[in-house]
Amino acid sequence: GIYMKMWKEAGIKVFPVVPSVALAKRLERAGADALIVEGCEAGGHIGEATTMALVPQLVENVSIPVIAAGGIADGHGFLAALALGAVGVQMGTAFLVADECPISDKYKQMVIDAADSSTVLTGEYGGKQVRCIKIAFTEKYWELHDGGASSEELDQYCTGSVGRAVRGDIDGGAFSAGMICGLIKETKPAAQVIQDVMNGADEAYAELKRIYG
Repeated sequence: GIYMKMWKEAGIKVFPVVPSVALAKRLERAGADALIVEGCEAGGHIGEATTMALVPQLVENVSIPVIAAGGIADGHGFLAALALGAVGVQMGTAFLVADECPISDKYKQMVIDAADSSTVLTGEYGGKQVRCIKIAFTEKYWELHDGGASSEELDQYCTGSVGRAVRGDIDGGAFSAGMICGLIKETKPAAQVIQDVMNGADEAYAELKRIYG
């Protein structure tokens, strides 16, 4: 609450990322200008609900704009988010392969090579869970977890893993990516990522109108 007040007094627009209706309501009361609603399809730290289920429930329960995130990387996903009541989308995984994204080429290639089933969660059940591409690092995490490692030991294992991924360390990196990475097939400029999504949305909308009138 203190930070929200400081940001608002400084004239800053605040768009918190939320994984639930309860938190969304609380942040709306605190003065948030809009909400980024992130489903568990997203890469990185996630909640439990899916984007498809969460977005319309947020739209129903708050009066400020809702931005959909998680599992969106093309025009169909953008159009679906609008149909669910969102005013726009936030994309992360789609921009990992942007030319301007300053991560290792190895990281970008892993996203390009990934399929729909290529991601897995790390983190303790019901706690801090993170979606990453499945590699030896994530397999080792679950070996430690299932072998009885403490929370502290698991945290220590993961410490620095994001930075290692950015540098392309295949053995020690946690390569965050969303479940939609199977749609991503090439690197391109960030502006082209956006243009392709918008063009795809226009084409999808035109096709819907053709079919359903």
